[in-house]
Amino acid sequence: MTAWASAPWRALAVAWLDERLAGAGIERTGEVEQPHLRPWATVLKAPTSAGTVWLKAAAPGTAFEAALYELLARTVPEHVLTPIATDPARGWMLLPDGGPTLGERDAGVDALVAALVQYGRVQRALAPHAEELVAIGVADMRPARMPERFAQALAAAGGDDRLAAMAATVAAWSERLAASPVPASLDHNDLHPWNILAGAGGVARYYDWGDSVVAHPFAAMLVPLGFVRRGLGATLEDPRFLRARDAYLDVFADLAPRDELIATLELACRLAKIARALVWDRAIRTAREQGEELEAWSDAPRKTLEALLDDEYLGGA
Repeated sequence: MTAWASAPWRALAVAWLDERLAGAGIERTGEVEQPHLRPWATVLKAPTSAGTVWLKAAAPGTAFEAALYELLARTVPEHVLTPIATDPARGWMLLPDGGPTLGERDAGVDALVAALVQYGRVQRALAPHAEELVAIGVADMRPARMPERFAQALAAAGGDDRLAAMAATVAAWSERLAASPVPASLDHNDLHPWNILAGAGGVARYYDWGDSVVAHPFAAMLVPLGFVRRGLGATLEDPRFLRARDAYLDVFADLAPRDELIATLELACRLAKIARALVWDRAIRTAREQGEELEAWSDAPRKTLEALLDDEYLGGA
């Protein structure tokens, strides 16, 4: 944060921004602002002849996002903001403005469900690229790795006898999930209405990929299905919630029977809590390395991991 807030860094970043804009035939038309400064990323905002643009600079732990944008723009271009420029070595990406998010539009549950169906199709398109995703630095949270990841998350959470006693259960869940015929893909890991852009013609676009992991694709549903449930004011057995869940699962209907897909989704969402605990831990460690203390979230890894003890697979979401 100290570097990102400094005049030399800002001058360097603005020079890069202007150079990349010029290369794309775009002119900056006003002053550069810095609306967001966090331990894990900062964002610059600039008006241009082609509309507002955003330069995001990520900390080392999430610098993979720049290379990830390149991969996404190559494989699922209609569902992401196509970067004007990227610098993977620095973790910089220059993006056009994507307009309002579903959350900003207060678009409602139906729009979120439609976006989840499209995200399922994105995951199917990305499944053949799982190894490439890991190679560019996206954390490997595939089922076979989850017992190891659980041990890491448990240590990050400070240890807890109740959670430690779940090691065998987590191993069993992981083994079952590893046997799923649904291949690993990209789990956005924070897929909520404020990270989904409301595109033209109902085409959803997804952004803010810094928490992403490679995992069983159904793990990505932990967060958004929690929003669906709350938006409907529904239980997990409510027919309205089940229709929303099944709309996403229909994208994978050719791979396994419905009952198997449902059981797999519940397992994947349970194990997804481990990945989220580790992402919280990374954010907190990044802040501490810079002399910052995220007091409001300091207990987030432990609380997130404790959700494994919940009887409901969406517990804690």
